[in-house]
Amino acid sequence: MATTRTDATSETDFDKIQSLTDVTEMQRALEKLNNEEDFINNDLSHLLERQANLEDKMLTLHRTLPNLQMLQTDSKQLSSMVSFTSTLAENVSSKVRQLDLAKNRVTACIQRVEDILDLKYCTDGVQQALQNEDYEKAAGHIHRFRSLDENVLRMSEMASEGMSSSSLDTSFKLLHESEEKLRVIVNSKFDASVHSRDVASIERFFKIFPLLGMYEEGLTKFGKYLAAKLSEDADKSLKLALHGVDPDDRRSSVVFADTITKLFEDIARIVEIHQPLVETYYGAGKLIMLLSILQKECDRQTRKLVKEFRNKRDFDQRVQQVKQSLMFHKQPTAEKPDSKDLDVLLSEVVLLNTRAELYLRFVKRRLMGDFEAAFQDSETREEKEKEVDKFIQDCDTSRVMMDLIGNYILMEEYFMREMVLKAVAMDSIDTGTPTSSMVDDSFFIVKKCVRRAMSSSSVDGVCAMLNHACTILEQDFREVLYSRVRAGFPSGFDLTQAYNMVIQQGKSTDTEKAKTQFIKKHFSKVVRIDIVTTTLNNAEVSCDYCKQLKANLEDEVAKLYTQCSEQSKAKLESCLTDIGASATRFKDVVEFGFTQLTTAVIKPRLKPQIDIFLSTSHNISDDDYTNFEANDPWVQNFIVSLDSMLGNFKESLTSNNYEKFVSLITGEITTSLEKAVLKSAFNRLGGLQFDKELRVLVGYLTSVTTWTIRDKFARLTQMATVLNLEKVDELLDYWGPNSGPLTWRLTPSEVRQVLSLRIDFRTDEIKRLKL
Repeated sequence: MATTRTDATSETDFDKIQSLTDVTEMQRALEKLNNEEDFINNDLSHLLERQANLEDKMLTLHRTLPNLQMLQTDSKQLSSMVSFTSTLAENVSSKVRQLDLAKNRVTACIQRVEDILDLKYCTDGVQQALQNEDYEKAAGHIHRFRSLDENVLRMSEMASEGMSSSSLDTSFKLLHESEEKLRVIVNSKFDASVHSRDVASIERFFKIFPLLGMYEEGLTKFGKYLAAKLSEDADKSLKLALHGVDPDDRRSSVVFADTITKLFEDIARIVEIHQPLVETYYGAGKLIMLLSILQKECDRQTRKLVKEFRNKRDFDQRVQQVKQSLMFHKQPTAEKPDSKDLDVLLSEVVLLNTRAELYLRFVKRRLMGDFEAAFQDSETREEKEKEVDKFIQDCDTSRVMMDLIGNYILMEEYFMREMVLKAVAMDSIDTGTPTSSMVDDSFFIVKKCVRRAMSSSSVDGVCAMLNHACTILEQDFREVLYSRVRAGFPSGFDLTQAYNMVIQQGKSTDTEKAKTQFIKKHFSKVVRIDIVTTTLNNAEVSCDYCKQLKANLEDEVAKLYTQCSEQSKAKLESCLTDIGASATRFKDVVEFGFTQLTTAVIKPRLKPQIDIFLSTSHNISDDDYTNFEANDPWVQNFIVSLDSMLGNFKESLTSNNYEKFVSLITGEITTSLEKAVLKSAFNRLGGLQFDKELRVLVGYLTSVTTWTIRDKFARLTQMATVLNLEKVDELLDYWGPNSGPLTWRLTPSEVRQVLSLRIDFRTDEIKRLKL
C-alpha cells in the first residue's frame, strides 16, 4: 500500500512536472528531484553496505527455525506436566490436612485421657500423701491438678476406664478440699517452725507454698521470718554499740558506722543465701517481694540507729551551733563546736552514708539481675529499672541518709572555713621558703574536706562541697591575700639601706625574738615589704595549687564515680571546672600586687637613675668618649643599683614572680629611658655612647632572667640605630624595602623626632626624607 501511495504520488508529481511552463518552477522541481535522487542513492548505499550482515542474520534464522519448533513441542509437554503435578499436589494436600486434623483430634483425645488418668492418680495420691504426712508429695499432686483444665474435662461425655461425669465431680470436690486442707496445714506448720526456730522445716514448707499457688503468701511469711531474725540481730548490735564499747577503744569513734555496716552486711548475706532458693521455687522476678519486706525492717533499724547516733554524738546540738555560727559570724568561742571533735564526727557521718550507698547499689544490682532473668523485652526492663529506682529513692534509708548528708554539708562547710581561717591566723614564714604556711595548710584542709565528701558516694554532696570550696578559696582566702597586698608597699623606700640597718642594729641583739621586735619597732617598712612579697608568692603558688587540686580531684572522681549517670558526671565536671577557674582569681591578686610594687618600689628606684642619664651629656668629644670607656658615668652605676634591688627580691620571690618582677622592671626601664632619650641631645659620639650603654644594659638584664627581654628594647635599639647614623640619608639603607628582616617599631614621625636629637643633622634634610 505504501508503494502504491508512493507510485501514485510519483505519477501525480510527474504530471505536474510535465505541465510546468515557467523556468523558475522547472529549476525548483529539478533541484527537488536531484535531492530525492541523492537521498535514495545514500539509502541504497547504506543497505548495500549491510547486505553481508543481513544475509548472515537471515541464514542464522533459517538454521534456528527447526530448534524453535522443537522448543514449542517441549514447552507444551512441560505445561501439561506442570498442570498434572499441580492437580496431584492439590489432591495430596487436602488429604494431608485431613490427616493432620485427625492427628490433632487423636492427640487431644489422648491428652484428655491422660488428664483424666492424672486426675484419678492425683485423687488417690493426695489422700495417701496426706495420711503419710508427705506434704511435698501431696503438694505435687495438687500442683499437677491445678495445671489441668477443669472445664475441658467436664466437657467429656465419657472418661477413660469408665469414669462417669459424677465421678469427675467427686474427684474435683475431693481435690479442692485436699488443697484447702493442705494450705491450712502448710501455713500452720510454717508458723510452728518459725516459733520453734527450726530452720530446716522453715525452708521445707517455704518450698511448698508455690506448688499451691501461694507465691505472695509464701514470700511474705518467709520475709517476715527473715526480718524478725534481722531485727533481733540488729537490736543486739545496737545495744552493744551503746553500752558495750569502751570509749578509749580506737573504734569507738566509728562504732555507729560499724553497727550499720553489720546491718547491711546481714541483709546482703540473707539475699546471697536465699536468692537462689527464691529463683528456683518461685521463679525469676519475685525477689523484689522478699526485698521489700527486708527493706522495711532495714528502714526501721536505720532510723533507730541514726536516732541513737544523733543523741549519743550530740549531733543536732552541734548542727544548731554551726547554723548559729554561720548566721552570726561573731560568736563566743565557748559556743562554737570544737574543730577536732567535729572532724571526727564528720568522718563518721561520711562513713555512714558511704555504707548506705554501697548497700543500696547492691540492692539495685540484685533486683535488676533478677528482672533481666525474668523479662527479655527491653521496654519491660526499662520500666522495671524505673520501678527499682523509685523503690530505692522512696525507702526511709535513702531519706534518712539524705537528711544526714544535708547536715553534714553544712557542718563540713563550717569546718573547712574555720580551719582555713585558723590557718591564716597561725600563718608563719619558715626561713628559706618564699611562701608562708597558710597556703599549704589552707589547700590541705580544702583537699581533705572535698576528698572526705567524695568518699561519701553522694554526687550532690560532692558538688555542694566543691562549690563551697570555690567560695572559700575565691572569697575568704583570696580576700586575706588581697587585703595584704592592698595595704601596699612603703613608697620611696630604699630596701637595701633598710636591710643593712637591720643587720647592723641586729648585731646588738642576742635573740631572734629581739631582732623581730626591733624590726617591728624601728623598721616596719621592711616588715611591710616582706609581708607583701610573701603574699605575692602565696597568690602565685595558689594559682598552681588550684590547677593541681582540680587535676587530683578529677582522677579521684574518675575512680570513685564510674557507675554514675551521665547527668551526674556532667555536674561533677562543671564543679571541678570551677575549682580550676579559681586560679584566675588569684592571678588577679598577683597582677594587682605587682602594680603596687611598680608604683611603690620600681618607679622610685628607677627615677634617680634616669635623672642621672638626663644630666649626663651625650654631646661629647673624643676625649670624653675615651674617658667614658674607663669611667662610665651612668650605666655601670645603674646596673649596680638594679643588681642590688633584684638581688634582694630574688631571695624573697618565687621563680615565676621573680621573672615577672624582672619583666616589669625591664618594661619600666624602656618606658622611662625612651622619654629621657627624647629629652636629650646627641652628636655622633654621643649616639655611639648611648648604643654602647644600651647593649651593656640589655646584656645584664638578659643574664638575670630566663624570659626574653630583647623585644622590650626594640624601640630603644632602633633609636640607637638612628642616633648612630653618619648622615641623614643613610637612614634609607635601613628603612622600607632595604630594612630586610628588621621591623620598625618607630613611626615615621618618631624617626624624624629622633633624628632631630642629633645636633649635627640639619632640619631641612630631615624633612626631605621620604619615609
